[in-house]
Amino acid sequence: MQQETISSFLDSLAARVPAPGGGATAALHVGQAAALVAMVARYTTGDRYAEHSALVERVCTSADALRGKALQFAEDDMAAFTSVIDAYKLPKGTDEENAARSAAIEGALVNAARVPVEVIDAAAAVVTLAEELGPVANRNVVSDVAAATEAARAAATTARVNVEINLPGITDPAIRQSLIDSAAGVDALADRADAVTAQVRKQLNS
Repeated sequence: MQQETISSFLDSLAARVPAPGGGATAALHVGQAAALVAMVARYTTGDRYAEHSALVERVCTSADALRGKALQFAEDDMAAFTSVIDAYKLPKGTDEENAARSAAIEGALVNAARVPVEVIDAAAAVVTLAEELGPVANRNVVSDVAAATEAARAAATTARVNVEINLPGITDPAIRQSLIDSAAGVDALADRADAVTAQVRKQLNS
């Protein structure tokens, strides 16, 4: 992912191949969201914003770290989905083979669901940064704070369905509940994104 061009990624996304898919797209959404927050932070510097310099520096550092993680999430998602496909291809002729295949499938599905959970967590972190930066951000680029939260929302809502699609094959009750709980938090995250966007639009129209 780190070496691929945008054009080649979109070609791969459009092709009839198992990966990349929605999971990688969610990861890139959160990467773009983090990058936008970092960009706004870098424009919110200088004497005019001196009193907020510690906040701006922290936001910028955190956003850069999340941007780096996003690319890894995309790669992890593609690898996890490939493992699911490989597990389904395992032999199932004997009872032992069937049991091994079922265990491999469930393990692969758990791993495939955990990647989008990480994306949801990263999206929430980006929204938090946007909430902190928005009130002090350079007004000339404050619209990109809203753009960041909208991208983070897209990341989280896309990741949620990628958690949910794996749930039917996961029987461990504790793991299932943990995944369900992570997915359930997306609505609140979306509400927070709405609030940031609404505040930005109020600034732009005042």
